[in-house]
Amino acid sequence: MDGPKMSGLVATQDDERIGVLDPAVVGWLTGLEIMERMIAGGLPKPPIGLAMDFDLVSAGKGRAVFAGTTDPRFLNPYGTVHGGYVATLLDSAMKCAVQTTAAAGFGVTTVEFKLNFVRPLAPDAGRLRAIGAVITSGKRLGTAEGKLVDENDRLYAHGTTTCMIYPLA
Repeated sequence: MDGPKMSGLVATQDDERIGVLDPAVVGWLTGLEIMERMIAGGLPKPPIGLAMDFDLVSAGKGRAVFAGTTDPRFLNPYGTVHGGYVATLLDSAMKCAVQTTAAAGFGVTTVEFKLNFVRPLAPDAGRLRAIGAVITSGKRLGTAEGKLVDENDRLYAHGTTTCMIYPLA
């Protein structure tokens, strides 16, 4: 079985760029510019999106939206989608919402998050959106809220996060 082909920090698979960001390359971009370039394909998609089949689909100042489709690979023993999939989507959306507020030369990482699961997520739920929105963002910390909804805006989970904003160099 062929895996990703590595080229520096960027792997390619099925003509998609997958990898991690090199601070030497993105250090001069604001957090919003980084998110916009990821969406446009100018920067690699993170490996977690490939593994769990989701993508960053939109970003604006203080907002980020990820989309993914449920899959039998993500089921728990009871036949519903595992909470870890939901948590990963929401963590990504909330963290990236904070990232959109970061100045050039700064990265963002999750310090903590809390989620509330409203209902079980069936494997046939279809396309989901994790919507992250900043509550407040300062020089070193940012907070955001998020919700996970289906194509009919039915709520499955919501949460909050605190993120650390740190210098890349």
